[in-house]
Amino acid sequence: MSPPPEIPPPGVGYAYRASLIGSAHRFALEDDGISWRVGRRTGRWRYADVAALRMSYRPMSMQSHRFRTEISHRDGGCIIVMSTTWRTLALMDAQDKDYSTFIVELHRRLAAHGARTMLVGGLNPVLYFAGAGVLTLLSVAMAALLVRAMVTGEWAGALFIVGLSALFGWQIGRFMHRNRPRAYTFNALPRELLP
Repeated sequence: MSPPPEIPPPGVGYAYRASLIGSAHRFALEDDGISWRVGRRTGRWRYADVAALRMSYRPMSMQSHRFRTEISHRDGGCIIVMSTTWRTLALMDAQDKDYSTFIVELHRRLAAHGARTMLVGGLNPVLYFAGAGVLTLLSVAMAALLVRAMVTGEWAGALFIVGLSALFGWQIGRFMHRNRPRAYTFNALPRELLP
């Protein structure tokens, strides 16, 4: 008895709304490339023409658990895939499972087609280290204010500085940790940059 014929996997698609007013951004992974539609612009890129992928963590006030992948073409074009979509004027929905499935499958297909794609995670190193420098200066200033408040006996002010620093450190610390610049491989996607 011969084995059943191999059935190719169906195309994987993903869509999100970047804004409430604009049209949906639609993507489909096909046998030999990725097709996309963003508003009136459409395109189809072969996997071999994908020059770079940059995955990052991009929270915002409406959705604190939001991820982004930039797909760059060798000719300079760039399309962006976000893990959230606008539903109403005040609500954004997370699409964690669909986003993760799409991004993991994109990496798998790029590897299967032998694409020479540069894979990077996190922020641009120049922006990341500039931000880390500013945060260091801010931390020193907050520590100096805390010492001054304690020396002058301003206990309410000291308590406020401690609380504000803890909240700020928790929020910014998570952002900086997830977005540290790094290179990765098709076999080891950065878990911190996937929902």
